[in-house]
Formats: sequence, structure tokens, C-alpha cells
Amino acid sequence: MIVEQSRAIIDEVGKALVGKRDVIEKALMAIYAGGHILLEDVPGTGKTTLALALSKALDLEYKRVQFTPDTMPSDITGFSMYDRDAHEFRFTWGAVNCNLLLGDEINRTSAKTQSALLEVMEELSVTVDGVTHKLPRPFVCIATENPVGSTGTQPLPDSQLDRFMVRLSIGYPSADDQMEILKAKRYANPLDSVQAKIDRDDLLEVQNFLGNINVADSVLAYIVALCERTRELELVELGISPRGIIALTRMSRACALIRERDFVTPEDVREVFKATCAHRLVLKPQARIESIDADTVLDQVMNEVAAPSMGRARGRA
Repeated sequence: MIVEQSRAIIDEVGKALVGKRDVIEKALMAIYAGGHILLEDVPGTGKTTLALALSKALDLEYKRVQFTPDTMPSDITGFSMYDRDAHEFRFTWGAVNCNLLLGDEINRTSAKTQSALLEVMEELSVTVDGVTHKLPRPFVCIATENPVGSTGTQPLPDSQLDRFMVRLSIGYPSADDQMEILKAKRYANPLDSVQAKIDRDDLLEVQNFLGNINVADSVLAYIVALCERTRELELVELGISPRGIIALTRMSRACALIRERDFVTPEDVREVFKATCAHRLVLKPQARIESIDADTVLDQVMNEVAAPSMGRARGRA
């Protein structure tokens, strides 16, 4: 049942984001895993379209915040306002009171406003005037940022990058896909045709079911070995954190689920390794001098760390 629903969701989102099935799959894996998504790409490649199409296909209440230098933390979390009639302060929700929050161009706002999302993303709650308010479930934050044009931008701190389960790049479509996009937009917006394939309760069930996907001890050891290796490399300042290990395990389970298996294989881990871990690495200046990026480092790690055999991967944890 879950497999058929997943296919239907991916196909439905694919109506709006043509030719990017791999990106859609990884975004859905992150949502199944209860994580948040950072979309980093040049303008006009479909970042906002992906977020809106996912909200429609998953039947999630959607809100969007366009981050600018004057966006305040209270715009995100909410604020308390004095009610003269009741003679008390009442809490008014900000934009986070939804199921899917799109933070558009998150790197164009101040560090203070960016930090308003830290509790939201980790605890799924906001604390205002000492009172904690829980967010609706499910909740996912999808943030976008442009890697070009540094004027007026504020880089995300490492602590916040670590809270995104995956960082994805959509990339330019192929020539054939661009032709299909132009034809599809001739008479209507393809987003209008995206229909809900599951509801919020179904999504919560999938998120809760994910723990039933078996990860053998040998595969867990492989995940740990991959992440530990990133901490040993000469060009790496900070390797993968324990939160990153947990994220990689959950993403691997979600990958196995979408691949129609009830157990995780080393190939599942490898498939999601870079999307889950590249943004968590902090490289030394020497790496930039030598034109070495995080993806190159993670490719090296996967080549150096031996994967367990399939027989051991099928074993019970």
C-alpha cells in the first residue's frame, strides 16, 4: 500500500517538476523520515514549485515566508499581544503554524531570524514569553537558497545546516524536458492538476512505520564507519555529527521503503549519503585552494570504506 502511494505521489509531483524524479524521490524520503529539506540552486529551476507540489500531493497545509533583511523572528514563530477585553496576553501564531513551511531565500534574512527556526526544526515547537506551543503534525520545513550572488546574504550557521536532513539541488532540465515544460504551460499551470494522493494521517502512519524497516547491525556499522571516516580526513575541519548519523539511518530506511524493501542495504546508504551528509561537512581552507568540495570528499569516503555483503545486510538488527 505504501509503495503504491509513494509511486502515485512521485508521479503527481512530476507533473509540475518535469524530469527530476530523483530529486522528488529524495525529497519524499526526507519527509517520510520526518526531516527538513534545504533546496540550493540557481533561480528559476523549480525550488518553489517542488515545495508547492509536495504540499498538494501530500494534502499538507502550506505557508510561505519570503525571507528579507527586515523579516522578524516573530513573523516566523508568532508573538503575544495584549487583549484589552480579556485583560491578558494572547499568543498569535506566526507562519510556522502549518504542515509545510517554505522559507524562500532563507539566506537573505538576518542570523537572528534564521535562528528562530532552530527550535522549530528540532523540537517542532516554539517558545514565546516562556510558554511553549507545539506545532501541528506532520511538520516539514523546506528552505531555499541561491548559491550565486552573495550581496545581502547571511550564510546559514553550521548548527542550522545540521538540522536539515538533506540538501538537494534540482539543476537545469534537459532540452527534451524543457520542451515538455513549455508545452505543458501552453494552456494551464501544471501545478493546478496536482492532486492529493494521501492525507496527513496517512503521512504520519508512514513516518511511524519507518522504524519497522530493518537495519542489520552490519549496515549500522557501515553507516557509523562512513561518518567516522569523514572526521579523520586531513582536509575536513568538522566531520559528520551524531545527528548526521541518525539522519543517514532514517534516510536509508526511507530509501528502502520507496525501493519496495523491508530492510536497508548498503546501496540504500550510498544512494542517500551525499544528499544527507555533504552540507554537514566543514572543509579546511586547503580544500578550497585545491578545488575539492564536499561531494568529492564523500566519494572518497565511499571508496575507502568497505560495504558489508548483502547476506549480512539482510540479517536482523
